[in-house]
Amino acid sequence: MAQGVTIIGATGDLGYGLAVRWAQAGIAVTIGSRDAARAAEAAGRVAEAVPAGTVQGLANEEAAATADVVVMSVPFGGQAPTYKSIADSLKPGQLVIDATVPLATATGGKATRLLGVPQGSAAQQAAELVPEGVDLVSALHTVSASKLTELGTPLDEHVLVCGDRKDPKAAAIELIERIDGLRAIDVGRLEISRITESMTALLISVNIKHKTHAGVRLTGV
Repeated sequence: MAQGVTIIGATGDLGYGLAVRWAQAGIAVTIGSRDAARAAEAAGRVAEAVPAGTVQGLANEEAAATADVVVMSVPFGGQAPTYKSIADSLKPGQLVIDATVPLATATGGKATRLLGVPQGSAAQQAAELVPEGVDLVSALHTVSASKLTELGTPLDEHVLVCGDRKDPKAAAIELIERIDGLRAIDVGRLEISRITESMTALLISVNIKHKTHAGVRLTGV
């Protein structure tokens, strides 16, 4: 299990929420951004929220090389360019957890709609972009960024994890479950990501209609 985690895109809501929760759990966090100054600013926000935490901000390329686990938390429009920019920093044996969702907002559409991805899902696109030997799983599509950010708000939901190899999924599950109140469940191969990603759009619709921050709970597991 990695001693630290790098979050690419922690200047955004989901990435920031994950950063503060993992920092609270005692995990060293590195925040990556295209702009090192923005990364440092986000790291400062995390440090202010979790004074006892260990956090730093770096440019994406340097951030991607600092931890065994890299979490990709960027809008769909930035997914492919970001992977290409950090390709030389990723090394065999690293684990990438991809939380990207191909929401139609990437092209000016509604957040309750998805874009078609030729590979089948954003995660499968990502799998084609990481260097050989880097493991990729997808997860965290259904967790509310707002609830993560509010450290006083208890969490009680499941996180759906997809991937083609058992050990990387187990490592991702262990890391996710360091966040109190999250239980991660292996739901199958990476191709299932086309379903888990679509659940983001579903939950956005539920949240708009019911003015809430819904999550996912599975029964019988």
